[in-house]
Amino acid sequence: MNDNIEKVLISEEELKKRIKELSLEISKDYEDKNPVMLCLLKGSVSYYAHLCENMYIPLEYEFLRASSYHGATSTGEVKLISLPTISLENRHVIVVEDIIDTGLTLKAIKEILMKMNPASLKITTLLDKPSRRLEGVDIVPEYVGFVIPNEFVVGFGLDYDEQYRNIPYIGILKKEVYQK
Repeated sequence: MNDNIEKVLISEEELKKRIKELSLEISKDYEDKNPVMLCLLKGSVSYYAHLCENMYIPLEYEFLRASSYHGATSTGEVKLISLPTISLENRHVIVVEDIIDTGLTLKAIKEILMKMNPASLKITTLLDKPSRRLEGVDIVPEYVGFVIPNEFVVGFGLDYDEQYRNIPYIGILKKEVYQK
């Protein structure tokens, strides 16, 4: 275990098992729909790769980059760095997110994507912190891997200052690392 990790919250085995379950559930729901799997970069890449490789239906890969964090702190301002390069009009879109915290990032992204007239728009997130959702932010993901407590987590794509993404589990980062 990494020295800066206080404890493992979700093991690699638990992650892979749950992601496989979600892959099968989404595949069943989207048979004959050829969904666009929209990965939110960078944090969602590990979840996205494992999710898509376990799906048994035709699907299309697409990517979106947005940011609302600087280090450990949400800035409250969502910056869209890149938009989808394909038309989402009349397509079934599944937004793949690593973690939903305040919900501000997904709220902004959802508003933009809805203007692109998809046939449907659903959200899957590996981790959800509903206790952190801001008042008035009505984001409820349709497919959730794990509901977690209000801890600063890293690993499996999640980072602190671009570090720890490659840890194969979800770990709680020691406070002294990010409270400097």
